[in-house]
Amino acid sequence: MSNPFLKQVFNKDKTFRPKRKFEPGTQRFELHKKAQASLNAGLDLKLAVQLPAGEELNDWVAVHVVDFFNRVNLIYGTISDGCTERSCPIMSGGPKYEYRWQDEHRFRRPTALSAPRYMDLLMDWIEVQINNEDVFPTNVGTPFPKNFLQVVKKILSRLFRVFVHVYIHHFDRIAQLGSEAHVNTCYKHFYYFVTEFGLIDTKELEPLKEMTARMCH
Repeated sequence: MSNPFLKQVFNKDKTFRPKRKFEPGTQRFELHKKAQASLNAGLDLKLAVQLPAGEELNDWVAVHVVDFFNRVNLIYGTISDGCTERSCPIMSGGPKYEYRWQDEHRFRRPTALSAPRYMDLLMDWIEVQINNEDVFPTNVGTPFPKNFLQVVKKILSRLFRVFVHVYIHHFDRIAQLGSEAHVNTCYKHFYYFVTEFGLIDTKELEPLKEMTARMCH
């Protein structure tokens, strides 16, 4: 395993969260396979994100949200040793953008936190959402909640902030690991998906606007 990026990913000292799995034989699993097959076949990412004929939007979105969570979590995991309370005392995306944490429990008001603390809370929060059967039902036929896309928008907006922080503050580490192409592909896939279905506010995309224009258009 000579690729340093993969070495980082599979480093035993890293504690990555367990993946949310799709059970074989379920419609979600089939959709997950269909999405993966499109990517593996080298299909244009812009086409790969489009809703397949006859499929439900919520199912397609659910599969991708889980996949993006797993991928972004891995990307952050590879640079996390360089993202510390000292190096990143504020969760930010350059001098213009600061992200404050808010949730339903401890942080009822937007609170300034270090990047690693913010990331921990974020990944825990998303994990709770995607493992909650009332929000992400695993059984086919169980309806999605009426506010499903609202929850998804919040998840994806917050995952986008991980890309912002990684690209602006830790890109040298990504390049050093030789994983630039991999991270760029993940970013493009994410960007095309959220814009295809209008799942992120344009203002959230601002910090990476110039990079995105070069990479995705």
